[in-house]
Amino acid sequence: MIEEKKIEDQELENSSSQKIATDVKPEVEPVQAKKGKRTVFKGQAHIQCTYNNTIVTISDINGATLGWSSAGMLGFKGAKKSTPFAATKVAADVSEKVKKYGLKELMIFIKGVGGGRESAVRGLSGAGFDILSIKDITPVPHNGCRRRKPRRV
Repeated sequence: MIEEKKIEDQELENSSSQKIATDVKPEVEPVQAKKGKRTVFKGQAHIQCTYNNTIVTISDINGATLGWSSAGMLGFKGAKKSTPFAATKVAADVSEKVKKYGLKELMIFIKGVGGGRESAVRGLSGAGFDILSIKDITPVPHNGCRRRKPRRV
């Protein structure tokens, strides 16, 4: 009786270890194809110039952002962020970031009334980009909300 139990226990141990070994699948990581460098020849530059800051974003034709920079990001503080000098530095910085994509031609869209509008465009053209067009997309209200009534004194 005792011998039969020992034999059954050994058989159970052997069969369970065999099942576990066959159930476990070897972990093989799927091999992903290496992505090549993305090359973009034509893109858009969106320049937002406010009274407080200048932000330049460069994207491809579909609108996927390739790189961006702002005057505050470069370390300018306070009133110096909205200067033309800061705008040229921002344009140079963002152009260095997107050079790796092989970008050649830009369409420029300018929004805002800040001091760095023209100098940001000069900075982009000085960085070696061919400028295809310059468009002003500053939002202008056309009799939007009703004005406040004048104060009576």
